[in-house]
Amino acid sequence: MSQYRKEDLRIFLAACREAACEKEHFQLASISMEVDGIEPLKVLEAISKVGEQHFYVERPAKSLALAGAEALVEGHFSGADRFQAVKDFAEKILENTISVGDLSAPFAGPHFFTAFTFESTVSKAAEYAAASVFVPRWQVSRMGDRYGAVANVRIDPDCDLDQAVEGVWTAYEKFSAFNYTAESAGKLSGDAEIKVVEDIELGERPFAELVEAALLDIQNGAYDKIVLSRVRELTADCDWQPLKVLDRLRSRFKDCFTFSLGNRDGSCFIGASPERLLEIREGRLRTEAIAGSAPRGKTADADAALASDLLNSEKDLWEHACVRDSIIRRLFARGISGKSRGGPNLLPLANVQHLRTPIEAEVMRGVHLLDIAEELHPTPAVGGTPRQAALQALPGLETSQRGLYAGALGWFNHLNEGDLIVGIRSALIKGKTVKLYAGAGVVEGSTPQGEIAETDMKLRALYEALVPEGRALRGDV
Repeated sequence: MSQYRKEDLRIFLAACREAACEKEHFQLASISMEVDGIEPLKVLEAISKVGEQHFYVERPAKSLALAGAEALVEGHFSGADRFQAVKDFAEKILENTISVGDLSAPFAGPHFFTAFTFESTVSKAAEYAAASVFVPRWQVSRMGDRYGAVANVRIDPDCDLDQAVEGVWTAYEKFSAFNYTAESAGKLSGDAEIKVVEDIELGERPFAELVEAALLDIQNGAYDKIVLSRVRELTADCDWQPLKVLDRLRSRFKDCFTFSLGNRDGSCFIGASPERLLEIREGRLRTEAIAGSAPRGKTADADAALASDLLNSEKDLWEHACVRDSIIRRLFARGISGKSRGGPNLLPLANVQHLRTPIEAEVMRGVHLLDIAEELHPTPAVGGTPRQAALQALPGLETSQRGLYAGALGWFNHLNEGDLIVGIRSALIKGKTVKLYAGAGVVEGSTPQGEIAETDMKLRALYEALVPEGRALRGDV
């Protein structure tokens, strides 16, 4: 708290209230400061409230983590214009935002946490809207050895200034209470032993039949590639604890984006995704094509052999090329010249390895991150190619909506910087029930047995995070 005095805070918030009176619109007061070492996930676990929204993303290998909770302002949208609606919502908020603190520091200033489902519209019973966005009441972050905290306050013309001051001051005192040395960092508090009492695979048709139907479509020229998903539903003897599951995921998949999006109804969408939809920092865009998969070997020799087979697999190289070329075409449609360097390289993860091609580009001023996201989502890595043909075919193969599985979620800020990831290798947790999602791309040369094995491998990784003693899934996983 040494960066601010309580009286300074009062003066700042009083000025925000005057602005709210003049503009006849609430002002978002955003206060940023650097703090000593904190663990964003531990702070989220301790401070977030049941029934409140939260967002968390971490990439442990990059020492990067960001958490925000308690929606101060929020919006929910649907339909073909949902990306534009989120963009308009954010621009209106930013027109009425007053910030203080070092805005050049990592993750300083107000951030918009956003999520888009795979489909542009969802049913009324869906846990998440087709598009959602919120600014959190509080936010904590880590980037390397720098740590930050942001408090956002809604200042209405008739707000209680004393209450607003005390709320911010109390929040920062709570953040200070979580200072600790590197030696004390680690796992979240332990959770009770949990037992799976029911394990079923959802869907009206066996997954092998879906793959066979897709292969017939491909043979008949309906599309070149389609990504099919499997869903397993587990029921436990007590409520799952999503952040504990997330903690185990981040410990195992350090090169992935571990994420959590909590909803007001108590549901929580979590996962460890290897795939970024796009990132913009300092006017430079980074995205990637990830397609083509193989398991990891139990020995170094076996691992190298599997990697070599993947790098030389005609089926996987074709699937990868579909994704890479589609991304570059769609960037060009927004006036962005995406460049990939060389052929695909390997992306080795704890349980699987992929073909990966990084793509970079300069972003012209005036092109918003969400404009590009709208063009890219969903990529052929989660939908198919040609995109429209594959997306039109999916409802006839998959009998339920995907929701946030294979959707896009992440954050953006006032600088048009941000990071959106693809919601794969994921699970939807609500009470005692959890749905596990995994998908595989079907192209010419695919086999039902091969796609079952690939999705088994991905589902197993999620299951082992849910049930850490490592019991095997019932059935074929």
